[in-house]
Amino acid sequence: MATYLLKRFLFAIPVLFIMTILVFSALHFAGGDPLTALLGPGAPPELRAATRARLGLDKPLPVQLFIYIGQIMRGDLGQSIVSKIKVTELIKEKLPITVELGATSFVFAYILAIPLGVIAAVNRKKFLDWFTMILALMGVSMAGFWLGLMLMYVFAGTLKWLPPTGSGGIKYLILPALALGLPRIGYIARITRSSILEVLDQDYVRTARAKGLSERVVVIRHALRNALIPIISLMGLDLGYVIGGSVVIESVFARPGIGFMMLKAITTRDFPVLQGCMFVLGFAIILSNILADIAYIIVDPRIHH
Repeated sequence: MATYLLKRFLFAIPVLFIMTILVFSALHFAGGDPLTALLGPGAPPELRAATRARLGLDKPLPVQLFIYIGQIMRGDLGQSIVSKIKVTELIKEKLPITVELGATSFVFAYILAIPLGVIAAVNRKKFLDWFTMILALMGVSMAGFWLGLMLMYVFAGTLKWLPPTGSGGIKYLILPALALGLPRIGYIARITRSSILEVLDQDYVRTARAKGLSERVVVIRHALRNALIPIISLMGLDLGYVIGGSVVIESVFARPGIGFMMLKAITTRDFPVLQGCMFVLGFAIILSNILADIAYIIVDPRIHH
């Protein structure tokens, strides 16, 4: 087990290295000049040249990439071009807000989706199955930003139960967590249903029923545990969805997290902030997949052998 984890962490190093090169190249070849956002379009050429040299943007791109990789190896993600604050400090400030939103929507989605999938599987081709799958299809079809605007209109604008934007307490978290989590519930429920149906046809489930065990015990103790492997795989991948969705949802609800900071950095061409955020988020996705592999062994020890 320890050897396997060591290999996975060692494999993550070249993945992060390649990701860093791709992100750096994509940002610099996408066009746009950060000096325009920093100094304005009417800045004198002498000031632009001096600022470009001070920020190191006058060097060839391979040299800039080599310098940036060296900074990362020292634990330095650079300094924001716009705010002059270290990127690590900005991430430390904004990351808890994004983690709060992502974790809440993640838990909310799975707490609702797994029971819905189980109910649909147990009541296959019955009313509850059709009703649950219709709800799932509706959830998959809704875009997060549209759902966020609708939730804001109903619960903040019309009913005035919750604040529309900002952060600071549980009331500010409910609407963005719903907007981020609800579209994912349908997909998770469908995967759970398919996985449960596949397991219910196995011989050991028939044996459990033949022993006179109640249907609830058969489904929860025997079927659900063995059907969790695809769901655990989905959990590892869902972190990427949460990260990507947070950029949109945080901008809709004006939550000052990583996603909102990245959106502002895109408009100002603040390369160090974007590169640092992508590096940290990429590492988080890799770590989540390693944790999912560990969860496989906890759920089904046969995988270890």
